[in-house]
Amino acid sequence: MLRIQIPLLLICFLSTVLSENCEDNNKELCTSKNDEQQSLKSATSVYDFHALDIYGNDVNLNRYRGHVLIIVNVASNCGLTDTNYKQLVQLYEKYGNSAGLRILAFPSNQFGGQEPGTSQEILNFVQKYNVTFDMFNKVDVNGNNAHPLWKWLTELGGDKGGTIKWNFTKFIVDKEGNVVARFAPNNEPLEMEPILKEYL
Repeated sequence: MLRIQIPLLLICFLSTVLSENCEDNNKELCTSKNDEQQSLKSATSVYDFHALDIYGNDVNLNRYRGHVLIIVNVASNCGLTDTNYKQLVQLYEKYGNSAGLRILAFPSNQFGGQEPGTSQEILNFVQKYNVTFDMFNKVDVNGNNAHPLWKWLTELGGDKGGTIKWNFTKFIVDKEGNVVARFAPNNEPLEMEPILKEYL
């Protein structure tokens, strides 16, 4: 009995020491992939997620609490690019300062390889549209490697969930972090304005 207890105590002791070393030395290296990706089951709103912005900074989406959001997957070389960027900028200029609208744009290269560039190349590209809304790091929006936020969005019930079909799928999120509407890629951003007004 004593022989069994000693190894168990040693394992517990080493686990505690290693855990403390993780906290003391380098939290980033010690954080498990599961912790980084958050638990989809426990998420109740977009505020439960983090994402890297296009500059590589970790952003807690809780910072958007109290704002109406448009979350959209974007691409630079898509036939829908010009219309979507122009109209998203129009909406942001109209409602960003006056009503607190925030737009979270996530580049993705999953559809026809239409977002192949680096973060800097994407930033250079969107300058021609005078984009001032928030751009995020390039992500997958479908599949096993999808960003946790996008996994959660696709797993929503009803007409809000389901696989992302193409670039410029748009979600409207209310001031409590709940997804209230989803628009297909072929829906132009200005078509969302009546619903946006209901929540701003």
